[in-house]
Amino acid sequence: MNARHESVLNHSGARWLWISLALSLVSLLAYALHSPAVPPNGGTWLGYTLGTVAGLLILWLMYFGIRKRSYSGTSNLRGWLSAHIYLGTTLILIALLHAGFQVGWNLHTFFLVVMLLVIFSGFFGVYCYLRYPSLMTRNRESATRSAMLEEIAELDQNALALADGIDPKVHNIVLRSIQNTRLGGGVITQLRAHDDSDAALAGIRAALDAREKSQQAAGGAKSGQTIFAMVDFLASGTNDRQAEALRKLIDLLSRKKALASRVARDIQYQALMEIWLYFHVPLSFATVAALFAHVVSVFFYW
Repeated sequence: MNARHESVLNHSGARWLWISLALSLVSLLAYALHSPAVPPNGGTWLGYTLGTVAGLLILWLMYFGIRKRSYSGTSNLRGWLSAHIYLGTTLILIALLHAGFQVGWNLHTFFLVVMLLVIFSGFFGVYCYLRYPSLMTRNRESATRSAMLEEIAELDQNALALADGIDPKVHNIVLRSIQNTRLGGGVITQLRAHDDSDAALAGIRAALDAREKSQQAAGGAKSGQTIFAMVDFLASGTNDRQAEALRKLIDLLSRKKALASRVARDIQYQALMEIWLYFHVPLSFATVAALFAHVVSVFFYW
């Protein structure tokens, strides 16, 4: 299989999937053959064995999260990440078998819940990393975000230059639009993919509405609200050079709107790829702390 099309889920022929399935089957078989004198629980020899395996898996998974930036090579990192995903999933079964599927309102169940929250937040992370990179590539259309931002800045300067030759009011509208355009910002703004890049078009539409009402009051015809009607309507009181400049300005503003929307979506995709870590990482540390509390309580207070 071409390495470029190999995902973390099928890395090296899905090696870690098969390893995880083998570990799960061995654990299930041991659980099925185990016949303790008491109901299955974490206090039997099998419970201690599976608990040890689960604890070591948690520590290894945490270690991977700390060390992943130091792994050299994309293939090497992809392999370790594949192991992280599949062994983390297997951890759910091993933990439940360790507990004998017994839960209650105690520290041990709290530890189990926190661990499951980490794993399921990791599932969302896998979904993000499988879905959003391809969407980002298509959205960027072979351009980088910095290149798109540079093009937006160039469109802004060209729009201002055109607006200078049309009317001071149009120039002020375009200038305010440039000043008010915000790409990025807070988390909510990033996730909404909101950009304010159409403020100039909205301002020109407002100017159209005001001028149209004035013309209607004087008995003029209604122009309609399409871009072309707006240009023709606004250009009706200008010379040919200004009318042409206005048409070019509308084209520039429309191009800027489309480009800014792509940048906003690019930021949104990146935010979605990163926001889950704000839950996953703190919960991972909480899981390790809960693991030690679970072990101490079992050996010293249980």
